[in-house]
Amino acid sequence: MKKSSRTLKTSSKKTAAPLSARNLAIELARAIDDKKGYQITIFDLRGLSPITDYFVIANGLSEIHTRTIAQSLAEVEKPIHTEGYEAGSWILLDYVDVIVHVFTEETRQFYGLERLWGDAPQVGFPHD
Repeated sequence: MKKSSRTLKTSSKKTAAPLSARNLAIELARAIDDKKGYQITIFDLRGLSPITDYFVIANGLSEIHTRTIAQSLAEVEKPIHTEGYEAGSWILLDYVDVIVHVFTEETRQFYGLERLWGDAPQVGFPHD
């Protein structure tokens, strides 16, 4: 898989530092936490999936909340692709090496990504 160089927007200035996929996943998880997303999980899929290196999975309280979280993530780092924003029950943000899934609780339970990837190692991150 071709790796891409990522930068984190640190301020309105053009200052940016390169981020590894792991650090990007952690920063995106923190941003979700800042917007009061919950049940945030980071799965390390390196060596397990040809699609991406990390999944970040989180819940929002409602479709409006999931959209707000997705908007906030796009301000931290612009995804190359987004799916599900209109419906809001499952929003996918694709950052190539990191894919973020923001669900409503019912949709997350229905699709059960943790059942599919539950054997993958989880990455901890400091949060409130």
